[in-house]
Amino acid sequence: MTSELTRDQLAAMIDHTILAPNASEEDVRRLCSEAREYGFASVCANPVWAPVLAEELAGSRSVPCVVVGFPFGASATEVKAFEAKTAVEAGAREVDMVINIAAARANHRAALVADIKAVADAVHAGGATLKVIIETSELTDDQKVLACEASVEAGADFVKTSTGYSSAGATVEDIALMRATVGPELGVKASGGVRTREEALAMIAAGATRIGASKGIAIIGAGEASESGY
Repeated sequence: MTSELTRDQLAAMIDHTILAPNASEEDVRRLCSEAREYGFASVCANPVWAPVLAEELAGSRSVPCVVVGFPFGASATEVKAFEAKTAVEAGAREVDMVINIAAARANHRAALVADIKAVADAVHAGGATLKVIIETSELTDDQKVLACEASVEAGADFVKTSTGYSSAGATVEDIALMRATVGPELGVKASGGVRTREEALAMIAAGATRIGASKGIAIIGAGEASESGY
């Protein structure tokens, strides 16, 4: 049962996140130190910090994770793919991309698949993992299903709820819908507004296999959360 997860087990499901535009190198290095100490799954930061993440997390169980096309998903597909390729070459082992939200809202499945696949190919060529942010707060349930189906078709490894920069973040209902759509094989990441252990466990019970949070330390009950996340 999710309520029986130990602190270490829960930490291993959390992407320790720092995506604020004013985050400093000192902030990023501090989160890496925290990730090493507590065993978080990754540190997720903006792509400019990929070399720092790779340096600081070398030899630890935590991996470097960066975002691509963040936070609006409105970059050209070729730009997203290049950004992902560059980040992986700089040491990122996981990439969280934002979909073409307009395409999802317009029900353009082919455009969604093409956008995600280009990034998936670039990420996988470097041996890294791709998570696809569908920005649930901007989509109807039918559009969420479409975005998840497109992610599966395009070869993504995870689907993810939110950037944390839109009108709302993760909900239990969205996690359940996403899990039902992608089936048992893909990862599902709850991100945006998850701040407590209880909220994290509810997301996991609904089907999440990863939690994105800037409050990871508080979630695992190890102290106060940093204020430099998102």
